[in-house]
Amino acid sequence: MLATVNSGAVVGLDATAVTVEVDYNPRAMTSFTIVGLPDTAVQESRERVRSAIKNRGLDFPMKRYVVNLAPADIRKEGPAYDLPIAVGVLAATEQIPAESLHDAMFIGELSLNGFQKWYLRAMYRFRPQLPPLVAVSVSPSWYPPRVSPSLAA
Repeated sequence: MLATVNSGAVVGLDATAVTVEVDYNPRAMTSFTIVGLPDTAVQESRERVRSAIKNRGLDFPMKRYVVNLAPADIRKEGPAYDLPIAVGVLAATEQIPAESLHDAMFIGELSLNGFQKWYLRAMYRFRPQLPPLVAVSVSPSWYPPRVSPSLAA
């Protein structure tokens, strides 16, 4: 199952859109791979995301995940991809509806207990460039399985 989540990156003084694609394969051997020029902090998202999902009482099936951060030619730095990766895992494993993610953007670091840490430096740079219909998760906490209050039905 493939899930796509909108996110972003700060490159110098500019903000750019980043698409987080999570492919989940329940029939393959256990692995969690992040591709798309991630730095060490982004690679460490694997452990934060796994712990955050489990500690919030949700399922994290131990199977194969491939996370693609596109565009691949831009270096992805910092923990701001924790939240979009976690949301992508939940959508790919059908724990949240993938269609509810299309008009939202997710940026944020997760603690191991599943709560979102503030990531305002990037948010101040992104806010002026966002279209009016884009909902940005700037809440101090993470709300699975509804993802965020702005996406709640």
